[in-house]
Amino acid sequence: MEFNFFGGDLALDLTGTLGRRYGGTPVEFLHTPADLHRWFAAAGVGDPSAVVGDADLAAAKELREAIYRLAYAAMTAAVFDPADRAVVNEAAAVAPPLVRIDDTGALVRSGSARASLSLVARAAIALVTGPATAQLHECEGPACTRMFLDNSARGTRRWCDMSRCGNRAKVAKFRARQTT
Repeated sequence: MEFNFFGGDLALDLTGTLGRRYGGTPVEFLHTPADLHRWFAAAGVGDPSAVVGDADLAAAKELREAIYRLAYAAMTAAVFDPADRAVVNEAAAVAPPLVRIDDTGALVRSGSARASLSLVARAAIALVTGPATAQLHECEGPACTRMFLDNSARGTRRWCDMSRCGNRAKVAKFRARQTT
């Protein structure tokens, strides 16, 4: 399984690990601690030697859902749920991974899974409390519930990813015109 990172923000990319949140059967991409470990690596926030356990996976899913609800609230100018704020604030309170440059000039991160989740939580706090909320959108794809930051020049982006949801929507629109 390959993870997708078209949210434009680390926190939104974590929320994208659960697809089709409503209107069907949700699609989970974080089934096991190993999946979370792979997501950390793909997102560039994890220590490759960190052990990821069941409790870390549960914490990641709880954080993911709290971030999704906070981002949705920010997008719709609703009040943040105190429980969601508490989840994100608790995760952000953990010290993030230590970083250093190794002998080859490469970035090396060291820290626990919770340290990596702290980076995600800190990104979420910056996202939902900062000016980027004006660019926050939910994909208009019929089965997609991904949120993304619209950094397009005109600010009219409608889909999380043009090659996936955008293309599907355009094909559906074309077929609808052909049948009428």
